Order: sequence, then C-alpha cells, then structure tokens
Amino acid sequence: MRAIILAAGRGLRLKQPSDAELPKCLLEFGGHSLLERHLQLLRGVGVTEVVLALGFRHEAVEAHLRELAVRPLPQIVLNPRFELGSVLTLHTVAEALTRGGDVLVMDADVLCHAGIMSALAAGAGPVNRLLIDRGFEPGDEPVKVCVRDGVPIELRKQLAADLRYDTIGESVGFFRFSERGARRLAAIVDDYVGSGRANMPHEEAVRDLLRESGREFEVADVTDLAWIEIDFPVDVERAARKILPQL
Repeated sequence: MRAIILAAGRGLRLKQPSDAELPKCLLEFGGHSLLERHLQLLRGVGVTEVVLALGFRHEAVEAHLRELAVRPLPQIVLNPRFELGSVLTLHTVAEALTRGGDVLVMDADVLCHAGIMSALAAGAGPVNRLLIDRGFEPGDEPVKVCVRDGVPIELRKQLAADLRYDTIGESVGFFRFSERGARRLAAIVDDYVGSGRANMPHEEAVRDLLRESGREFEVADVTDLAWIEIDFPVDVERAARKILPQL
C-alpha cells in the first residue's frame, strides 16, 4: 500500500502574511508540522511508500524533509500549475495512482487522531474506503458524505434538495482505493483534465467514481475521533486549542 499526499495548494484562505507564507503542510502544532505528523501516522500503520504532490513553495517542503531526515524519503512530484484545482495535482501523480496495490489519497491540511489513519488503512485489501464524521457542523463548507442503505451515494458540499439518505456526515479528506478503483479514478481524472476541467477539486472525480461504483465502497465511521481540516485562520486556532489536546 502506498500513500499519496496532496500538498500543492497555496492556501489563500489562511491569509498568511505575504513575507511568511508557507504551504499548509508546514503548519506546526505541538512542535510538529502537519506533514511530519502524516508521515508518522503512516509509518504507524505500516505505510512507508509515500508520494508527495507539491507545488507552492515546494523548496520549503523539501528542505523540511531534509531537516526531518525522513527515511525512506517520499517521492516528490511537482505540479507547476498548482494554482488550478486539485484535480490537476492528482493528475500529476497518475503513475503512482496506477502503480498497483491499494492507494491512500490524503489531503495534507488535516490534523487528526491516529485512529483515523488506522481506520483508513485497516485490512489487507483490496478495499475502497472513505471516512465519515457524523458530528460535523452543518454549512456550505464541509464536503458531505451521504449514505443510503449502507451505500455511499453522494460526496459534495452542495446537496440536491430531493436527495434521500439515511446517514450524513463530513468527509475527512482521506480515501483508500483498491488497485482497480485507483486505476478507474486515474482515468476519470484524466478525462477532467483533457476536457478543460483541471480547475475542479479532486473530490469531484472521487464523487464520479463513487456514483458509478458506490456499492464497492466501505464507509468507516470516525465520528468519535478528533480531527480538523485547516482552511481558515479560525481553524488554526481551533486546531491548537481543541484538537491537539485530544491527540
């Protein structure tokens, strides 16, 4: 099993000072960067093959990896057009996505409990799996997972008014794909880029895969585990104040 960490974006909504702007994966909590925490959690579940998709200020991330003396070093793939959508970033790591075996695809801007990584990586596979937190705060920002009769049927921020489901929660932003699922996702992503939709979030491609083969997906409930996606300044404060003490 390998992990692909998407860390190319600029994170403009964080509103960092222009002279001290860093990729979000370098934000530190408790003296450890989000990237370092991801790598530690992955090692904890036996995943050492890591592909790191970088873009904005990639040299700072590479320098951080050298400081950490990470072994084995993650494979680094650069997206020079990182200011477009994350679909394009996922497209840049298509070779890693289709190399064989189960693949974890993860946002880099998440601070989370180790149990969340365990829930994602558990079992030998092949497995398609997504994570759901039923305790989310309603609103337009969370990417929502909707489940009906045990089958995930929707993955989106905005839901159709007539959508029927029996369970709803927020997606953690971590996904696991079987070899077959990963290859199909790569094909969907390739179609997005080829048809002028490279500016879309990668969750839209995952949604397409989900809607055509939802019965092949497992849904792991991580409602009781602490985590936060860091998009806004208030998220940084909440991560340090509320989430970090629970890790």
